[in-house]
Amino acid sequence: RRAFSAVVDTLKHKIQGLAEKKAPQLTALRKEHGGKVLGETTVGQCIGGMRGITCMISETSLLDPMEGIRYRGRTLQDCMDQLPKAPGSKIGLPEASFWLLLTDEIPSDAEVKALNEELHKRSALPESVVKTIDSLPKDTHPMTQLSIGLLALQPTSEFGKAYRSGTLKKNEYWVYTLEDALSLVAKVPILAARIFRNVFMEGKHIPSDPSMDWAGNYAQMLGVSDDALFKDVTRMYLMLHADHEAGNVSAHTTHLVGSALSDPYYSYAAGVCGLAGPLHGLANQECLRWLKNTRQELGGKEPTVEVLTQFAKDTLASGKVIPGFGHGVLRNTDPRYVIQRQFAQDNFPNDPLVKLAEVCFQAIPPVLEATGKVKNPWPNVDALSGTCML
Repeated sequence: RRAFSAVVDTLKHKIQGLAEKKAPQLTALRKEHGGKVLGETTVGQCIGGMRGITCMISETSLLDPMEGIRYRGRTLQDCMDQLPKAPGSKIGLPEASFWLLLTDEIPSDAEVKALNEELHKRSALPESVVKTIDSLPKDTHPMTQLSIGLLALQPTSEFGKAYRSGTLKKNEYWVYTLEDALSLVAKVPILAARIFRNVFMEGKHIPSDPSMDWAGNYAQMLGVSDDALFKDVTRMYLMLHADHEAGNVSAHTTHLVGSALSDPYYSYAAGVCGLAGPLHGLANQECLRWLKNTRQELGGKEPTVEVLTQFAKDTLASGKVIPGFGHGVLRNTDPRYVIQRQFAQDNFPNDPLVKLAEVCFQAIPPVLEATGKVKNPWPNVDALSGTCML
């Protein structure tokens, strides 16, 4: 049996304590309300991909139609304000949000430091995985490469080894799932950075820096920029996407695959395949492409509200969609968009795409609302995330 480090032991004790606290609530819920009907399911909902069907309990986060995502009851702005930060940064660290989601506690600076040290210790990729990734054709989509890399890591699964031993007890499943999850969180930035540098930087790699925070180190390995601003954008992006109520495509997929006792490597790989779709993870790419194309079509014309209003009307009249607006659950502007918008206004307000996105924020919702067909005409996180990362 593997010996766990001090910080992993701390996490285990906190998670176990939280589970013991919550268990009576779940037992009472099942006993007192187990037979109650949550609602009716229509044929249209089934055809629409289970949209609006309540069928999962989410403990770590909740998607409120008006307030957006809450992590363990805290709004994203609360998280931004309360989570530990890198020196000189105003962005809540995503690894701190990971701790919060696992334990229902805001971690101390010391706990985040210890977690980062643990993740760095686990981050090295096996040579076999490196060879697999480096052998892939460079025109293979990065998301395809990422899923291949995750599956190549699967033989290292502690859950898989423990289950195959025949001695693993059911009440220990979570311990080895946590072990795999920590290793995956540690290795994914190394794997993703390697894929990026293979595809776009001729295989010239930047070594991991164990003195840096998890997201800042990932930004540095990408090598897109060596300034503090890109590191903060990366921290912000990953913190805002730390969880999504377990109901979106990738989160639901990992739960579904994991329910078969497939280990986390299989589950993560399956989730990444769902994330690769343009209606999910690639949506920010679609939004960025749309903004670039719109700017090009406008030529030298100043992007005013009047100009963009007419452009939006013409776009809809031609049968095309405007990406980045609307949400399956939200009925208000996505708080993740609000945080990114403020970051962009504070740091690069004169960037041409940021200026265009700001005008779109003012012009497009009224056009969509006027159609009478859109329940939420407001921008979602994808409307600006690609622009911020660019």
